[in-house]
Amino acid sequence: MIEQYVLDLNEVDGGQVGTVGGKGANLGGLSRIAGLRVPAGFCVTTDAFRRIVEQAPSIDDGLDRLSRLDPDDREAIRTVSAQIRRSIEGIAVPGDVAAEITRALVRNGERAAYAVRSSATAEDLPTVSFAGQQDSYLNVVGATAVLEYVSRCWASLFTERAVTYRGRNGIDHRTVRMAVVVQRMVFPHAAGVLFTADPVTGNRKVATVDAGFGLGEALVSGLVNPDVFKVRDGEVVAEAIASKRRAVRALPDGGTREVAIDSPRQEQPALTHAQVLRLVRLGRRIEAHFGRPQDIEWCLVDDDFHIVQSRPITTLFPVPDAGDQGNHVYVSVGHQQMMTDPMKPLGLSMWQLTAMVPMHAAGGRLFVDVTSRLASPASRAALLDLVGKSDPLTRDALETVLDRDGFVPSLPDEGPGGPPAGGPSAPIETDPAIVTALIERSEASVTALERDIRTKTGPALFAFLLESFEEHKRALGDPLSIQVIMAGMEATWWLNDKLREWLGEKNAADTLTLSAPGNVTSEMGLALLDVADAIRPHAEVVAFLRGVGDEDFLAELPKLTGGTEARDAIEGYLDRYGMRCVGEIDITRPRWRERPGMLVPVILDNIRNFEPGAAERRFEQGRQEAWKKEQDVLSRLSALPDGEQKAREAKRMIDRVRTFIGYREYPKYGIVSRYFVYKQALLGEAERLVRAGVLAATEDVFYLTFQEFHDVVCSNQVDDRLIQRRKDDFRSYRALTPPRVLTSDGESVTGAYRRDDVPAGALTGLPVSAGTVEGRARVILDIAEADLQAGDILVTAYTDPSWSPLFVGIAGLVTEVGGLMTHGAVIAREYGLPAVVGVERATRLIRDGQRIRVHGTDGYVEILS
Repeated sequence: MIEQYVLDLNEVDGGQVGTVGGKGANLGGLSRIAGLRVPAGFCVTTDAFRRIVEQAPSIDDGLDRLSRLDPDDREAIRTVSAQIRRSIEGIAVPGDVAAEITRALVRNGERAAYAVRSSATAEDLPTVSFAGQQDSYLNVVGATAVLEYVSRCWASLFTERAVTYRGRNGIDHRTVRMAVVVQRMVFPHAAGVLFTADPVTGNRKVATVDAGFGLGEALVSGLVNPDVFKVRDGEVVAEAIASKRRAVRALPDGGTREVAIDSPRQEQPALTHAQVLRLVRLGRRIEAHFGRPQDIEWCLVDDDFHIVQSRPITTLFPVPDAGDQGNHVYVSVGHQQMMTDPMKPLGLSMWQLTAMVPMHAAGGRLFVDVTSRLASPASRAALLDLVGKSDPLTRDALETVLDRDGFVPSLPDEGPGGPPAGGPSAPIETDPAIVTALIERSEASVTALERDIRTKTGPALFAFLLESFEEHKRALGDPLSIQVIMAGMEATWWLNDKLREWLGEKNAADTLTLSAPGNVTSEMGLALLDVADAIRPHAEVVAFLRGVGDEDFLAELPKLTGGTEARDAIEGYLDRYGMRCVGEIDITRPRWRERPGMLVPVILDNIRNFEPGAAERRFEQGRQEAWKKEQDVLSRLSALPDGEQKAREAKRMIDRVRTFIGYREYPKYGIVSRYFVYKQALLGEAERLVRAGVLAATEDVFYLTFQEFHDVVCSNQVDDRLIQRRKDDFRSYRALTPPRVLTSDGESVTGAYRRDDVPAGALTGLPVSAGTVEGRARVILDIAEADLQAGDILVTAYTDPSWSPLFVGIAGLVTEVGGLMTHGAVIAREYGLPAVVGVERATRLIRDGQRIRVHGTDGYVEILS
């Protein structure tokens, strides 16, 4: 293959990223848009960079060292990357490469000034922008200077920030190459950035223009605040004119310098409204060309716009495909299910196939379209009421959208008979036998599934699963099951409302639900205390577990003194709860049965922090506290006017709560039990495909939808490029923060707590479990990294049922996501832990090890030190 070291921009197109890098490919695409002014220039290709790397063995050694470093080991990265940069800058540009660059300069104007800019092959791509990670040099004059700065651009592939960025995005340093864009300089009156979608809210219909005087470097470097214009539907809808005291200007002999702006001009806008609108129209054409919102760098010269760069905006949350052009409002499923991480395609499609309502995938997450529910006054009120009880931030976000005239269409009121938001809640007898029957029915259904699926393989398995999903949805939508759940929840709400009205007591139901019977999630946490009891007496086993590093440790335990008892205790726990894991709504996540080592840190914490018999004592203590609270409440109510009637009503609701609230956790347990059966069968098919050479790895099927997986089983063929693209997409989705509410305009709507009763500086959230506690904050994002001591307060993004084993060892809970009846809140109340959920950015605002005070009754957190 003949190597090309230089390509003119008009020879480049978007398919040549591997040759000219992301920036070069995008500029080549821009130069093909009719009527768009793009400064002339050329690209020094990755073939030239490869020549440099091959000349220095020390670079290869440095890449080996970088590949082994932790992306967060900043000191080591700083040292190794600096060594690689010095090696590259110390190599002279090869003579034939230098000759081609010089000839290109002659073609484009040898004595002209140029911008010399890095263009890496992993830069300015749809999923990773690398914005600002490599270097650019402005107003470079003369061939000697251009060659010097080309070399510096090559070296900038290994700036500390670029190396760290690649590491955190899972990009192999050896796979990235550097090209360099050399472009004629333009000397603008004004310059800046145009975002064709609002970079803050994500709204695709709102463009944002940042503008300043002189070169755009003043804005990029933060030297000045820009003028900011927002444009929607061909109109400037908002503007903020900054005081621009400084600018960056080009020097006649090369380079740039800061200059002061005359006082009369400092407050003048850098652009007129007409210019802003003209620029946005150009931006829309560029956006249409690339097929996605763009971050565009522009210069204004003699009232003419020059486009010097365009890259995708990679921070925008994707918009679900609604299939029409109307307005839509979507609510996050992950915020309701306590799992806001992205899901792999198989996990997404399996949840969609087993869900009770249609769900839309975007950014690796699922959303429900609530537009029609919001459009009708009756169903709107029911939806807002239910959402408000679960998560006030979501309700406030929905109300924010409703306040915008015309976004949500208004339908005729159905009257009081409109569809309820929460399913049936007809009166139900307070009878524990109802719960027992429901659980027995669920267990029988799972047993039948396990029995019948054993004989199914190939296409027959997928047909069987589709039938099983119908039974899955039937169980999930069982009217009696929903009545029981609603009865427990409504009784809780009734007690909190009435006891506050009658006795002036907040959240009284929190104590009344302590150690409620039949809660499979709280029992799961207590059961792991019993496992610790079985292991604690055996010092050799405890020492062995401290060094566990693989999943075969259960087979090794019987070789140790007491190891058989330990293995049996863990195996018994896995038989009951092994289908659970963090993020369990995603079928692709590894289960505890598949990786039992995930439980070892929690078991060791329990051994260290508790005495034998803690599970039984803890449950009995909670039961006694609930009984004493019941007697206290009924006694105080009886002393009130009409007290006997109030006490009878309260007693009826307390009995209802104690009977039904524990069942709230069981349907999820049933779902996850079925999911594990599905997963084992599907993995069997994947293993067959690996043995047949169709798949490279079993887990590759996680990046296919259920239907795509079925097609592969039928055809014995797979699109490897599709799987790789899905892996790249999934990696990019991990960097996105899913919104609670998302509109079809792409706007992420953030709700707010409308409260004035929180101390200054405190973090506001939703009170879900009463009490106040002070202690050390442990900010934990991965349950496997838990290292808790008695009295610690767990601070995390979200908790699903798999986190409940940690709850037995903490004193309080703070989460970024959650609601009054989500799993973490229910278990916190059952264990008597003060808890505040829905605290925005809690894991970033609270540092690990800080002392905090959690006000679980009033819903806020104070940072004490």
